[in-house]
Order: sequence, then structure tokens, then C-alpha cells
Amino acid sequence: MFFAKIDPVAFRIGAWPVRWYGLLIGLGMAIAYSLFMREVRRKGMDEDQAFDLMFWAIIIGFIGARLYYVLFSWEAYQSDPLSILFIWQGGLAIYGGVIAGGIVLYYFARRYQQPVFLWLDMAVPSLMFAQSIGRWGNFINQEAYGRIVDLTSLKSLHLPQFMIEHLWIEGAYREPTFLYESLWNLFGGLILLCLRRLNQHLKLGEMTCFYLIWYGIGRSFIEGLRSDSLYFAGFRISQVVSILMVVGGIMLGILRRKNSNIPYYSDSNIM
Repeated sequence: MFFAKIDPVAFRIGAWPVRWYGLLIGLGMAIAYSLFMREVRRKGMDEDQAFDLMFWAIIIGFIGARLYYVLFSWEAYQSDPLSILFIWQGGLAIYGGVIAGGIVLYYFARRYQQPVFLWLDMAVPSLMFAQSIGRWGNFINQEAYGRIVDLTSLKSLHLPQFMIEHLWIEGAYREPTFLYESLWNLFGGLILLCLRRLNQHLKLGEMTCFYLIWYGIGRSFIEGLRSDSLYFAGFRISQVVSILMVVGGIMLGILRRKNSNIPYYSDSNIM
């Protein structure tokens, strides 16, 4: 049975198209916000301060994700710089968003004289779920796809037919790398939630280290399967950043585990 390609426009409000890409990113942000605020209340954090942080982290993170993508894809925009504003067409790089959002979080933590790693540890599970949902926006837009594969390979993954049909991109079937990363992030987020609730011996900052290592490992391997990677000087940018994340996460985790002065996450509250 033949399935038509998924229309990137979910519905219209008058003449204004509302795209699946934006809806899915918005859904991811809403879920991330809900999970973050739930933990904020549990830890005794000021909700107004937390709202300010999330609001600006989302705004600045979104801008950072776009600028990062444009920076390493400048050839596609230099003839028409105005197209940089056409974010509904896709073109967001998660690492740019994470870096920008992290800077915002650091700023607010210092501004309110609160532990940076406590805020980070509260945020990373939410971030992983948002990333997991956001990858489906890439699927709808037919981006973040993998190498050319045959139909038999896709069917062996037991994907629904509509998904297989939508993976026909530029004259060939493509590996569903968006799905690999979505599932990897989902599992990572679930692990973080379990660790946060069940492990009473996690030191402050170790969940952030887990995020750096877990996401870095997964993204490094998955990026190697993609055929639309961003390159600089012959290297896949995301693979380089991923490797640095893993190394940094391991080193930071070792240092924090050995430091007896660092409190446990379960004992850390913002008063």
C-alpha cells in the first residue's frame, strides 16, 4: 500500500501555516518545562526564578541553535541572508542550543547565588526528553537522515509503512537516524529520572556528567551514520563536540566523585 508523504503543515490558521516541526519542538519544550518545574518545587527552589531561567534559556537556546547551524552551513544562506529567519524550514543544531542555554543557566545561577550544578542536574533529564521529541520534527522535515539503505533493511526494523515512505529522500531510502537518536535520548532521560529518585549517593553534578557522556556517546556513533552532517575542516562538527563531551564528562565525574566536599544531589536544596 502506498502512503502519501507527510505534509509538513499540520493545519492552517487562516492563511498562516502551522507546521509539525514547530508543534513538536513546542511540545518538547512544554514537557521539559513541566518536568523541570516539578523538580523545582520538590527541591524548594523559587518558582519565579526558575521561570525566568527557563524562559530565557528557551529563547536564547533557540537562537543559539539557529546561529550554530547557520554558522556551519553559511554557503546555503549567503546568497539570501533573509532565509536565516525561515526557521520553520528546519535548521536547528542542538549543540548550539545546549551551549547557549547552558550559558543562560550559569548566568542565572550566579545572579541568584545558587549552585550551578544543582540547576544543571535538575535540567538535564528534561533536556533529554525535549531532544527526543524534537527529533520527530526532523523526521517530518526530512532532515537529520542517514545513509542510503535498501527497502529490505528498513522493513527489517519493523517500521510502520508511513515512516518507511517518508524516509524516501532525494531518490533513495535513508536510514532513520532521527529515530535512533530519539530513542537513545528517551532511554537516557528515563535513566536520569530513575537515578534522581532511587540513587541517594549521586553527588551534585554527576547527573550532568551522565548527560554529557550518554548523549556524547550516542550522538558520536549516530552522527557517523548521517549523510547531512555539518562539516568543518573535513571533520563532522557534531562528532568532534560529542567526543569532547564524553571526555569532559568522564573527567568532571571523576573529579567530583573524589571531592569529599561536594554534597549529594538528594541533600542539596535551594533555600
